[in-house]
Amino acid sequence: MRAVIQRVSSASVAVDSDITGNIEAGILVLLGIHKDDGEQELLWMIDKIVNLRIFSDHEGKMNLSLMDTGGAMLVVSQFTLYGDCRKGRRPGYSSAAQPDRAKRLYLRFIDTVKQRNIAVASGVFQADMDVTLVNDGPVTLLLDSSKLF
Repeated sequence: MRAVIQRVSSASVAVDSDITGNIEAGILVLLGIHKDDGEQELLWMIDKIVNLRIFSDHEGKMNLSLMDTGGAMLVVSQFTLYGDCRKGRRPGYSSAAQPDRAKRLYLRFIDTVKQRNIAVASGVFQADMDVTLVNDGPVTLLLDSSKLF
């Protein structure tokens, strides 16, 4: 599983000009699912994201997590995170999960985050989406579970 994590002041996602999800302060997660991903990768990724200490404390140090701040999460599926650009000029996506499997894990990701009492908004799986954000910091991190298991 791969994720681009951005600390945001606000973020939204729209499909055909209709906003499907928006948040104020929190984290935008662009989530890519690998063909071999399963429950172990999903749980690791969620735990890592919600506990990342990337929010400022009263001294201005990045010392607080999403769990600490009560911020929200916007999750947007993004299979292109598994685009392989090593050969030719057109990315290959053979490492990305097939849509039915990816959708199941994407929805499970959202449900599991909600179970941790975090407000979650989302895009629409497999839709052409417009994502708007105000990156706070800016803080942008890349997470990849494939090197762990």
